[in-house]
Amino acid sequence: MTRRYFGTDGIRGQANTFPMTAEMALKVAMATAVVMRQRRNGSHTDRVVIGKDTRLSCYMLEQAMTAGFLSMGMEVILTGPIPTPGIAKLTQSLRADIGVMISASHNSYQDNGIKLFGADGYKLGDDIEKEIEEKIDQDINSFLAAPAELGKAQRLDDALGRYVESIKHTFPKGKSLDGLKVVVDCAHGAAYKVAPMVLWELEADVIAIGCSPDGRNINKNYGATATENLQKAVVENGAHIGMALDGDADRLIMVDEKGSKIDGDQLMAALAVSWKEQGLLRKDGIVTTVMSNLGMERFLAGKGIKMERAAVGDRYVVERMREGNYNLGGEQSGHIVLSDHSTTGDGLLAALHVLALLDGGKKAASAALNVFKPMPQILRSVRFENGAKPLDNIQVKDAIKAAEKTLANDGRVLVRASGTEPVIRVMAEGENPKIIENVVGDLCAAIEKAAQSA
Repeated sequence: MTRRYFGTDGIRGQANTFPMTAEMALKVAMATAVVMRQRRNGSHTDRVVIGKDTRLSCYMLEQAMTAGFLSMGMEVILTGPIPTPGIAKLTQSLRADIGVMISASHNSYQDNGIKLFGADGYKLGDDIEKEIEEKIDQDINSFLAAPAELGKAQRLDDALGRYVESIKHTFPKGKSLDGLKVVVDCAHGAAYKVAPMVLWELEADVIAIGCSPDGRNINKNYGATATENLQKAVVENGAHIGMALDGDADRLIMVDEKGSKIDGDQLMAALAVSWKEQGLLRKDGIVTTVMSNLGMERFLAGKGIKMERAAVGDRYVVERMREGNYNLGGEQSGHIVLSDHSTTGDGLLAALHVLALLDGGKKAASAALNVFKPMPQILRSVRFENGAKPLDNIQVKDAIKAAEKTLANDGRVLVRASGTEPVIRVMAEGENPKIIENVVGDLCAAIEKAAQSA
């Protein structure tokens, strides 16, 4: 299915440049309202919840989307800065028909994006996004509301409070975080208020960094994709653990007491083993993506836990979890889905359940959360100009075949296009680090050559 605007996680691009313009945001809102109304067989679609992260362009896009929904006769509820999973929860609890999160997740402030949720709190599927794209490119002025039926907008003052309470209610009963010193890095993003608040209310000793957003510093040197400051802060403060969220707080990376990074694979594995022992892991299995480490898969198999792989993107993980009735899944990059409590990846929610494993600091994070030995894995990105199609190049295809033959049964190779930016991801893992280094180097060289000649 070819899509013009939507990638693996909504629409994304440079702010004030197509498709992230005010005009486009207006059209997306109008088209979404029309499609969702038609899918409800003509019944009135009347409520939408709109949240955002802290980047400067959110003001512009928030106002444009608000205008689009109001022109279709919808009631708009504005939350202000809030984590993406908070919008998923509020869409459900407020009986809204549509949830919107304005964010470019882990990207820098120059970018922004639009994520859409249905009334059930789940991200919209490919089929609905395709319909919305078709409506964006059509004249839909005939669907505009009459003057007397235009919508109204209001701010939800207690949006963060509602999210805080919903998160706290998932924490194991009878437990607290008393005794744990936690450094939390909010990437100057959507969780800058809520994450320290939740940890403090659960009695942790909290040291907050990356909590001073100015519209232009989101994800800059802080957060899940830049953990150096967190690693340093954990060691300097003698903390038991550190946790890093990204710009919209739907992903989580942790740092142990020694300052070493712990990725999503290790966190999921630790939770899976603990939950299986407690009888909480449904189907004795989890869902990960094609990026998850082969060492994790072998470790879980030895514990009687099966691991299914989905396409990259937390919504594809969620789809497979729903199909197979699993309650734990996620990505190596830190999107972790606990479906007993949430419909999407939630970094703060996942962090609380991981912190519970440390038993108030009685267990060291370095031991409790590093449960398997990762197989050597190398991941690199090759950027190309928009419009180029390096993966269609015959030399690139031949290079991929050669890489697969080289690794054979001793590892694996994965080459894929990013769904959010003009980048090719190249990953290889295997028993021999030197071999996988050569494999990745050859593949990147082939892709770069193809991209330059396009």
